[in-house]
Amino acid sequence: MLSTVPRRHYAHDSPITASQMTHAAPTRIRWRIAALLCAISIVTYIDRVNISVTARQMMPALGLTDLQMGQIFSAFVFGYALCQIPGGWLGDRWGAKRVLTLAIIWWSVFTALTAVAAVLPVAVAIGALGSLLLVRFLVGVGEAAALPNFNRTVANWLAPQERGLGIGIAIGGIGIGSAMTPPVTAWIMVNFGWQTAFYAAALLGLFVAMLWVLYATDRPADHPHVNAAEVALIEDALTPRPLSAETDSPWKAIATTPTVWWLVMSYSCLGYVAYIYMSWFYLYLVNVRGFGVLRGAVFASGPFLAMAVFCPLGGWVTDRLATRWGVNRGRAVVGGIGMALAAVSIVVGAFIESAYAAIVFLSLGAGWLYFPVGAYWSSTVDISPRHAGVLSGLMNTGANLGGVLSPMLTPWLAERLGWSAALGVAACTALAGAAMWSRIKPGDGLRARKD
Repeated sequence: MLSTVPRRHYAHDSPITASQMTHAAPTRIRWRIAALLCAISIVTYIDRVNISVTARQMMPALGLTDLQMGQIFSAFVFGYALCQIPGGWLGDRWGAKRVLTLAIIWWSVFTALTAVAAVLPVAVAIGALGSLLLVRFLVGVGEAAALPNFNRTVANWLAPQERGLGIGIAIGGIGIGSAMTPPVTAWIMVNFGWQTAFYAAALLGLFVAMLWVLYATDRPADHPHVNAAEVALIEDALTPRPLSAETDSPWKAIATTPTVWWLVMSYSCLGYVAYIYMSWFYLYLVNVRGFGVLRGAVFASGPFLAMAVFCPLGGWVTDRLATRWGVNRGRAVVGGIGMALAAVSIVVGAFIESAYAAIVFLSLGAGWLYFPVGAYWSSTVDISPRHAGVLSGLMNTGANLGGVLSPMLTPWLAERLGWSAALGVAACTALAGAAMWSRIKPGDGLRARKD
């Protein structure tokens, strides 16, 4: 017989903790770890967004159509979606330090190979398009381990009342990396050719992998610069205790917990919209709104700058609300409001006549879309800290299944109904994701059998 674990919340009047009894002030290494995760996040999105800019030269150079380019975009997302759960499971089993190091090296190598995919030996057998599809699929396989292991690291390194901000800082690198990529990649492409953009991104990835392996540890107690006060602060009485469902084989509990699946479906809606920005926004500005190559690249940074600001802000807000109102309400308010405001902003930006006003509203739409990211990812830790990697991998699989669909469906809708209608579909998808937060209750944890 199934039972529901009582809802957890963070009390204001918790007893004095070990950290409060320690004379030395806690060190702040946990925030350096969050900043390092942000740097890795920046690299992941340089490596995935740069192809949407280089497409301007790649397509005529390799004879690719819009539909074929959409398939190449989706090949990355398919590999990324397919390996989310394995990537999270490996992080839970082997530790985020080892898994992230190997993953960064893997995707950096295949990022470099993107530049020469059309002339690789495998292209003789499957053609230039097939080779590009394979290489971008393998980039996606490597990057699949990134975000679940960010969440694994945050679960280990930050106390519950800090996790929304921590994952917001880490994933906020998405906005920074994506904002940097269009203008920098366009400049490299114009001056040195599109292939150089992939080589530069690969070298940056290898550098960040070196920083991670030299500085990070899987747990605070293992880090040479973390003092006892910081360890106590992270592992004090506020840390949720293991639930009865948190066994070494959580699959049945995950499968029978409705909150998990509502969370996956809602995040799938976010993923559908997010990948329109990552795949088509630059080309939308150039081909539909009439901006030049370099000017369009500058304005294409707008949505990603908004993400960089709104993502940690939303994480901070959801932590404050979870502390005040409890986990269920604190996460749902941020999740529902963020997704709903994203839908409104995208609709206005899609149909407004002024190109500059459209940039403003569509950028706000991206910002509001990422405002609840901290609530989504913190919810997977709230549900089960022990299985945060697997749960976040499952949730992000949903986002990237949405991401497989949108790069191909969006140009198809735009060709038949116009870009305003295609963006209107994205807004409706975000609104559906907002509505699903009424059913998401992460503080209830995993459902468990009574023994």
